[in-house]
Amino acid sequence: MWKSLAVLSGASLIAACNTAERPAPVAAVPPAATPEQPQSDDARIAALLSRMSLERKVAQLIQPQINSVTPEEMRTYRYGSYLNGGNGGPYGDEFAPAAAWLKLADEMWDASTAPLPGGEPAIPAIWGTDAVHGHTNVVGATIFPHNIGLGAARDPDLVRRIGAATAAEIAATGIDWNFSPTVAVAQDDRWGRTYESYSEDPAIVVELGAALVEGLQGKTSPTGHIGQGHVIATAKHFFGDGGTAQGVDQGNVDGDIAALEAIHARPYPAAIASGVEAVMASFNSINGTKMHGNQPLLTGLLRGRMGFTGVVVGDWNGHAQIPGCTNSNCPQALLAGLDIYMVPDDAKALHASLLAQVKDGTIPMSRLDEAVTRVLRMKLRAGLLDAGAKRPSERFDGGKLSLLGSPEHRALAREAVAKSQVLLKNDGVLPLKPGASILVAGRAADDIAQAAGGWTLTWQGGEELTNARFPGATSIWAGLRDAATQAGGKATLSPDGSFSARPDVAVVVFGEKPYAEFAGDRKDLVFADSEGLDLLRKYRKAGIRTVALFLSGRPLWMNRELNAADAFVASWLPGGEGAGVADMLYGRRAPTGRLSFSWPAACTGQPVNGPQGALFERGYGLSFGQLGGLAKLSEACPILDTRSAEWFDLGRLGAGITARGGDVLLPNLRGTGTGIVARGIDRNRQEDAREISFAPGSTLTFADAARGKGGFRLVYQIADAPTAAVTLRTGGKAIDITGGLKASAGKGWREMVITSACAPATGRTLSISSAGPLNLKIARLARQDMPAGMECSF
Repeated sequence: MWKSLAVLSGASLIAACNTAERPAPVAAVPPAATPEQPQSDDARIAALLSRMSLERKVAQLIQPQINSVTPEEMRTYRYGSYLNGGNGGPYGDEFAPAAAWLKLADEMWDASTAPLPGGEPAIPAIWGTDAVHGHTNVVGATIFPHNIGLGAARDPDLVRRIGAATAAEIAATGIDWNFSPTVAVAQDDRWGRTYESYSEDPAIVVELGAALVEGLQGKTSPTGHIGQGHVIATAKHFFGDGGTAQGVDQGNVDGDIAALEAIHARPYPAAIASGVEAVMASFNSINGTKMHGNQPLLTGLLRGRMGFTGVVVGDWNGHAQIPGCTNSNCPQALLAGLDIYMVPDDAKALHASLLAQVKDGTIPMSRLDEAVTRVLRMKLRAGLLDAGAKRPSERFDGGKLSLLGSPEHRALAREAVAKSQVLLKNDGVLPLKPGASILVAGRAADDIAQAAGGWTLTWQGGEELTNARFPGATSIWAGLRDAATQAGGKATLSPDGSFSARPDVAVVVFGEKPYAEFAGDRKDLVFADSEGLDLLRKYRKAGIRTVALFLSGRPLWMNRELNAADAFVASWLPGGEGAGVADMLYGRRAPTGRLSFSWPAACTGQPVNGPQGALFERGYGLSFGQLGGLAKLSEACPILDTRSAEWFDLGRLGAGITARGGDVLLPNLRGTGTGIVARGIDRNRQEDAREISFAPGSTLTFADAARGKGGFRLVYQIADAPTAAVTLRTGGKAIDITGGLKASAGKGWREMVITSACAPATGRTLSISSAGPLNLKIARLARQDMPAGMECSF
């Protein structure tokens, strides 16, 4: 760490080193205007800017993450903002209690506002967070449905109230800025962020995106100042994130610019009119040009034609994807129109390069001042530059930690859950009858993490999150149990679907496992996991009536499940108030949810936008007075027989694939097993690979739920040669791969190929054992047919 004097220069440095006393503290900001001496916002900002050193100006444009910056470094560098990443938490604890988040906010405030020498103003730093469906990085916060569910509810007032509740919980923990709402118009549901989109219809996104901005920022004053207890909102990701080819996250969007704007840029004018203070640049490219460096669109369209005057913030190292840029060196982004670099781990190096580029004229001083002015204006409108501005814990809602998961907020989330349920099929089994005996089946029934999806406590969400991590929340099972009892009946939980006493109705809860961003990208829209299907068919054969509750972040081809169920509900990702599902199933709230995305009819794997190819069109949804039994649907699906078997790719285990360290399950290949430690690392994207540490004598095992066929391809990297034997086993065959790993050490990413030439009886498992300590990075493990005669390669 540099000492604080390192950021001083010239006479200020000499004076600080040669005087026994520090300069007297100065006011952090100009005094507030009085009625007799009014001072405009522009004048206040200009006065601040005129007193700032070049080093402090540059620092305002840099945003590191809390895992990589300490309060001491904040005191030295005075970064303008900081964030918590998806897996980041105060003091290295992603499950830290709310009080720890508030404590760190106070420490960062104190560090950034400590008096500076020479009369230079101390500008408070602001904390940004991804609270995309509630303040869900924090244990105990209210977990609202994801946007796709709110799109099905299509209730702007509901969304506005959710924004206000989320803002209150964010403010309670001392955080100033929310990276929300996502106003993407998803056009290809294979995209891993489809659930962050309200709809494929831009009109719905326009309406609900603006409503969330209004809820988060509150009623603004005539000067645009944000209300107390509210936070800065961010419209994201500008623009085209929902239109990439084949739904590939961070991919390219091709097409006529005017046509693309009509769909993907359409939500932004409404968000701007609602006063949104920030817009986040998108990872994707438009016609081959990365948005973080796209001057015609970031400056010409957003600022010129749309009239946006707020801050443009980058996404996670998004500037580094511009050709010629790195995480720590990218003047192109600032020149294109970016104001704040989100640079999680390279803040110091980026500060040094930007400082040098301003000094040598690569970045004009006018452009630097323009960006800093925008940052200061956002802080001023949030009340952080007012005379007497308070530490986070001392503000209007600061420290009111009882707001997190308050009864009022949970009731609001429960309302949203009920309104988001879409009834797609019902032959009369719903609403559930008072006094009925209900079997609640499926592993997801009592799993709050699966119902909540990604961006919940951790970036990807995940199976490793037990219900104990969600104090005060209610699983779908718990909501049905309570509702059944109140209706004079009873409910029984059966994760595996077994039963002793015959139920009147079986409610089968199943669906997609949690994911976020590119880890959720799919090659098709076919739901292959057979857990729910097997249970539905089992109950139908036994003559037991069924209700299917499908948890997902998008519509998927479900003809088999629709045929097997008596009633089918698209529950989306409802979050932490499962009682809202029971409210609809028992008729306490009428099913008012309507599809905001088209539902595919055929097993082609292709996206559907509009009536052509739709089994259920956008806007479809049944009421209890409408029976929708459906004619028998085609179950033909060649994709189920031809899909590639990805065991691990893009940071996710494939469907039906498990990983174990010894005898300990490693959900999504993360965590600690017997002699094995697996952690997420960045290869091309955030946490798209794993670093596996082997203790001597330990084994990592991958297993498929069904016996497969073919060989294996393993993409791996090893820095240091193994010091003892390393063995790969599959299909009963042990293969010594020590020599191959030694040859690959220090040579970057390599591919290992296992064919019938060395493992003729490949089965359902693949394991790697190391007799000594070993550190191995894994990016992809796939099973596939190999050409006859193809040799193995280690």
